[in-house]
Amino acid sequence: MNGKFLLVAVNAKYIHSNPGIYSLKACSGELSDEVELAEYTINLELDLALRDIYRRRPAVLGLSCYIWNIRYIKELTEVLGRVCPGLPVWLGGPEVSYCAAEILERMPEVTGVMRGEGEIVFKHVLSYYAAGAPALEDIPGITWREPGGRIVENLPERPARLDEVPFLYEGAEKFENKIIYYESSRGCPFSCSYCLSSVDRQVRFKSLPVVFRELQRLLDQKVKQVKFVDRTFNCRKSHGLEIWKYLKEHDNGVTNFHFEIAADLIGEEELDVISGMRPGLIQLETGVQSTNPRSLKEIRRNADFSRISQVTERIRKFGNTHQHLDLIAGLPYEDYESFGRSFNDVYRLRPDQLQLGFLKVLRGSHMYDMAESYGLVYRPEPPYEVLYTRWLSYEDVLKLKAVEEMVEVYYNSGQFSNTMEYLLRFFPSAFSMYEALARYYEDKGLLGMGHTRLKRYEILSDFAILLNLGKRVACSSVLMYDIYLRENAKSLPGFRMEQGQYWERVRAFFRQEEKERRYLKGREGLSAKQMMYDAHVEVFPVDMELLLKEGVCQEEECAVLFDYSIRDPLHRNAGARRIALPQ
Repeated sequence: MNGKFLLVAVNAKYIHSNPGIYSLKACSGELSDEVELAEYTINLELDLALRDIYRRRPAVLGLSCYIWNIRYIKELTEVLGRVCPGLPVWLGGPEVSYCAAEILERMPEVTGVMRGEGEIVFKHVLSYYAAGAPALEDIPGITWREPGGRIVENLPERPARLDEVPFLYEGAEKFENKIIYYESSRGCPFSCSYCLSSVDRQVRFKSLPVVFRELQRLLDQKVKQVKFVDRTFNCRKSHGLEIWKYLKEHDNGVTNFHFEIAADLIGEEELDVISGMRPGLIQLETGVQSTNPRSLKEIRRNADFSRISQVTERIRKFGNTHQHLDLIAGLPYEDYESFGRSFNDVYRLRPDQLQLGFLKVLRGSHMYDMAESYGLVYRPEPPYEVLYTRWLSYEDVLKLKAVEEMVEVYYNSGQFSNTMEYLLRFFPSAFSMYEALARYYEDKGLLGMGHTRLKRYEILSDFAILLNLGKRVACSSVLMYDIYLRENAKSLPGFRMEQGQYWERVRAFFRQEEKERRYLKGREGLSAKQMMYDAHVEVFPVDMELLLKEGVCQEEECAVLFDYSIRDPLHRNAGARRIALPQ
């Protein structure tokens, strides 16, 4: 082989890493020196990726294909076929595994596709180019093009044994400021019709000693975040429980671990372990998808929402774990009104993030096979997102898209939490509130635009005024409270109450703290002026404690100290407490 086998990943963002190509190289054994890796992002100008690949002079090229990068890869492959004619090009990944023959028909530059799991398949393909054996016709798990152009699809390869897959993340410096992806299992025991993981229902697990050894290496490296890619992390109770126990006992105080779970499978033992964890040690993602029983049955998702609710509320009360709940719009038997009910059901659980996603019809899934019977029309190109169904019109989808934008900005950002909680008191439901806000954005021509955070606060204020949502002084006060929870803002909105009359008393407060350290402890040696850099006092015209807890607007002077040296580890909000200003 005159050159390297170059494995290329095109990630969605710079902070992402691609475990696929690292796993292939790690499994190359004695041929690993023949493998070179390259990572780009979909935001990189195509000519720059093309130039880099061309100047590396690879002997063979492998590209990792996913729903988010396939367009980029198709164009890159086509251009490479012109500047590097004769270069063998192999594709792999979920976006090409279930339509390999069709991909080869549509992409004449491609030599072959490695289907499904790639570790064993890739080693054979690499050996073919490096040593001439085995022959392509003898390699299971590939679809390839013979020299005459005939497309051949070989039998599938056996699944990899996870304990035999080497540790991927040698050398922490390569992954600094990137998310680490880790798997302790493959496959999923459930059969959700929209998901490709349901194709492999035989779940395989890494043995716990191997998992502990590898996790400890990540803990020792003090990486920032590790995302488990296990499709349902806690599908085997003993496996998930022991890993959580290990992380709790070996917590380095820095690393955060993300898990996709089935919340209804969590029992008292797991809850007991989670309750004692450091705030921010783990975060949990649960795919609720819908609370419509008919929809859940149709998509073959057996989930107990009452149990999900109980577990989510218990964990929320622990105050130490970020929770992310998902919904999918466009499922069979879910119309606009039904989706609104599902939204309200999940919103009542107060997750830290509520993901409002739209159905993607993936090749290889049961949903793909059922699309016609559901009247399911979707985009023909990635991400194959739903346009409309028998139950949900395109107009409904557009309205839900606007609601999604509002939820992302005003709920999931965490920057408006108290304001949205206050405004919710004036609507029959959370869904109706976000509907109204979306209509306001559309009427004002504000949808789809990049607004500053300050502008978002001003828009929300105007929205509340227009709809006459409570007293204006209450709304402006809770908005200012949210602003200062996030930062000691210098650019301030026009609705802020004039503070000039309180300046001398605020300065007197900080001079007093310089001497007594009653509220701002741990700042010995700092002057009053220095303390004002990471603390702020705002005087509100209403009792903020009463307003935030009960929604009651009682007008009185209320001074609040925002301390930016003390932040909530989950939401990054400043410490806030009411104080008495010197007279």
